Amino acid sequence: MVDVMGPDLISDLPQSIIESILVQLPIRDAVRTSILSSKWRYKWASITQLVFDDKCVPPFSNDREVVERSVVKFITRALFLHQGPIHKFQISNSMLQSCPEIDQWILFLSRNDIKVLVMELGEGEFFRIPSSLFNCRKLTRLELSRCDLDPPHSFKGFVCLRSLNLHQVLISPDAVESLISRCPLLESLSLSYFDNLALTISAPNLKYLYLEGEFKDICLEDTPLLVEISIAMYMTDDIAEHFEQSSNCNFLKFLGGVPNLEKLVGLIYFTKYLSIGIDSVHLPIMYHNLETIELYQVNFEDTKEILVILRMITSSPNLKELHISGSSNIPIAADAPDLDFWEKGSLSDSALNKLKTVKLSEMGGWPHEIEFIKYLLCRSPVLETLSIIPCVFDMGNNLKMLIELVKCRRASSRGEVIFIHE
Repeated sequence: MVDVMGPDLISDLPQSIIESILVQLPIRDAVRTSILSSKWRYKWASITQLVFDDKCVPPFSNDREVVERSVVKFITRALFLHQGPIHKFQISNSMLQSCPEIDQWILFLSRNDIKVLVMELGEGEFFRIPSSLFNCRKLTRLELSRCDLDPPHSFKGFVCLRSLNLHQVLISPDAVESLISRCPLLESLSLSYFDNLALTISAPNLKYLYLEGEFKDICLEDTPLLVEISIAMYMTDDIAEHFEQSSNCNFLKFLGGVPNLEKLVGLIYFTKYLSIGIDSVHLPIMYHNLETIELYQVNFEDTKEILVILRMITSSPNLKELHISGSSNIPIAADAPDLDFWEKGSLSDSALNKLKTVKLSEMGGWPHEIEFIKYLLCRSPVLETLSIIPCVFDMGNNLKMLIELVKCRRASSRGEVIFIHE
């Protein structure tokens, strides 16, 4: 009798190739391959990457608790049947909340060579990370969300960890600093939704840093290899008072030891933070690799914040892109602006020889904004485009700004000034 089905070529493939196929499937479909034939019954059970997202158990009921119990049962059974090491374990499931089974899962993973652990549970009660997590010595990437993290005193660090992402994690300031310093290979660090935190970061191999939250103070103590920083600082009355009383130079504390920086993104009150103490010191550092600067919600009524921008761009000889957003929600001062600021000898005459693209948004056409634009135009010999997005469509103010800019000297013969109305 002729075998019309032909030979089973897939089942005879090497296990490594079969695994590479199975890990591309949603975990639910990978498990279902066990019904294909006796050869496939346990093929899925040795894959090294397990990802449990919202698709692992379809929402067959409107009762959240019923669906959550089904998800817990599915994950527990998958781990019970699994054979061999698990290099990646990820839960990104909005239906799953804090449950006692999490302790058992992480204990199991700590004994199975886990390298990548991602825990993103749904809204609800924070879960407490069990102490067995700190026995995962081979971790290279750790992402935790909405949990309580308390490293034991005996914890020596994650010696292989290269990426750490903590989102809405309850952890003491001392513990987070200790955790970072005990990850000697750490290259990427992300801390988001941290409240009222004074933070010192010591990470000699760190390259990428993302911070978001209510930070009282930030000190980059040993981060010489940083190439990219993105930071958003939220302001409370307590933090604002702390800023006003501070006499330190925040610019030096934060950016004084990052000579290899390539990209800087500052959101919300970042320029305000950097402006504290900036007028009392000389900045000794040059950023020869810095090509992109983005600073948002800059208050152009505060000459110290303007000074932050000027110090940054004149200390970056290879700067190519500059994005600045004004702060349209800050009222303009009633007194006449101190335009003598732009004539003072403290401002650098350095040319911006590599600057090609400038984007200015939320511009109101106020005196210091116009002076800043003039400053850029007359010092950027290779400038190609300078685009301006006004904060309000005020024809009178926009026309006034245009007239001022048409009259000013430009260093670039081909540079275009473009008004964009959004």
